[in-house]
Amino acid sequence: MEYHCVVCAKQVPDTKRITAEAMKEDGTVNRAALPAIFNPEDLNALELALSIRDAHGGTVTVISMGPPSAAEVLRESLYRGADRVILITDRRAAASDTLATSYILACAIRKLPHDIVLCGRQAIDGDTAQVGPQLAEKLELPQITYLEELVSLAERTIRVRRNVGNGFEIVEADLPVLLTVMETANSPRPPAARRLMKFKKARTPGELAAEVAEQMGAEPDDQAVVAEADRRARQLQARGLLMEQWDLDAIGADLNWCGRTGSPTKVHRIQSVVLTGGQYREFPPTEEGLRELVMELIEDHTLG
Repeated sequence: MEYHCVVCAKQVPDTKRITAEAMKEDGTVNRAALPAIFNPEDLNALELALSIRDAHGGTVTVISMGPPSAAEVLRESLYRGADRVILITDRRAAASDTLATSYILACAIRKLPHDIVLCGRQAIDGDTAQVGPQLAEKLELPQITYLEELVSLAERTIRVRRNVGNGFEIVEADLPVLLTVMETANSPRPPAARRLMKFKKARTPGELAAEVAEQMGAEPDDQAVVAEADRRARQLQARGLLMEQWDLDAIGADLNWCGRTGSPTKVHRIQSVVLTGGQYREFPPTEEGLRELVMELIEDHTLG
């Protein structure tokens, strides 16, 4: 029996590469100072969806909500085996908190066939783990969170093992269902070389418009830019390389529930953490250097 899987993926700043420039003066994250990556546990969700399709047939659709640059995670999804990718991008969605984000994603997913909706457990930039459960609530789907193993999938019933902190439990649910996936669930497959060569030129309409505008030295809404971008889009579509791009109107979203207007979360205080360097001493890679290192660790009560 075939299953249609929808994976929610997010582009996030690489929080493992924090530098002094990672925070702005107002205390918010300076995303431009950090490289953007595929949210790690969303990769685990994608891998689970691909393994379900490989075993049972069906489709894997990946959707991502974000700025035009988020198209990069969609290309990575194609490299790994996704059948369809969709970017939801709209300036009116800026500053969306988890409630508004889950509403927008729900509007999009309702337009897609979905037996299993998969999300990473949480994103590394917010660490709230709220979007998956909120999305299930809005889609009126049963949810299984903290998945660490797919036990079985037969007909319209799924059984999984979920982590409960100090142990695990086996949970069974009827489809359709929403799953949030942990990093321990699997090891994401690497991009396939053949698919990378095929899809490296895949673009969204927004990316095409930006590229043409830069080449022409004009604004993206200039008539000549629009015409050339449309021409290139038709060429890519004929080759299966035009990635879908939806705005809030395309998914029928109520603007009152999107962006800052639809986000009840209010930040009352932001505290900047300043990283300062301490005393630094280098020990030579010799027996004497090792002896000095051990003696200093003993004196600091790190050893002994």
